[in-house]
Amino acid sequence: MTKLFLILHVLAAILAVGPVAVAASMFPKVLRDALAGPGDAAPVTTLRTLHRICRVYAGAAIAVVVFGFLTASSMGVLGSAWLITSMVLTFVAAVILILLVLPRQETALEAVAGAKAVAAGAGGGDVAVAAGGAAATAGEAREADGEGTADSAVAVKLDARTSAQLAMFTGVFNLLWATVTVLMIVRPGSTTGG
Repeated sequence: MTKLFLILHVLAAILAVGPVAVAASMFPKVLRDALAGPGDAAPVTTLRTLHRICRVYAGAAIAVVVFGFLTASSMGVLGSAWLITSMVLTFVAAVILILLVLPRQETALEAVAGAKAVAAGAGGGDVAVAAGGAAATAGEAREADGEGTADSAVAVKLDARTSAQLAMFTGVFNLLWATVTVLMIVRPGSTTGG
């Protein structure tokens, strides 16, 4: 069973974590393209696709943890330092993805899609451009200034820092996964071979 669990663990890692790592890495560049050309629909469509890939495959990545735990249990290495370190790094990577990457992608996507709609004339109101180029309706701009109603949307500020922060968090996420991969292959101090 150990070999089956290991095969499923590695396949799950390749098929679930790989797409998240690639799609999340591509998102900041496409976001910069969308901010540079607010009327262009192609970057917004690409951003939607990349965000969906990140969201769906992040959920599928739970299989990596499940099969990893089953593999470690069958190998009898659950108490090994390299595995505990890998589990902690995996947890930190998951927290970064769930709390820092995905929400920022969602916010940026909503702002860029809203700016595109306003630029296309579908905003249905006076247009105000927020700092950094993201457009919002006048009501949204008033809400951001504290003058609007409680249930109106808040304007989102997008600028080069937004893309840079997203790239930074994604880079840390990818670095953590690379470190976990190295630990899984090298297994320092392991007596099970490697």
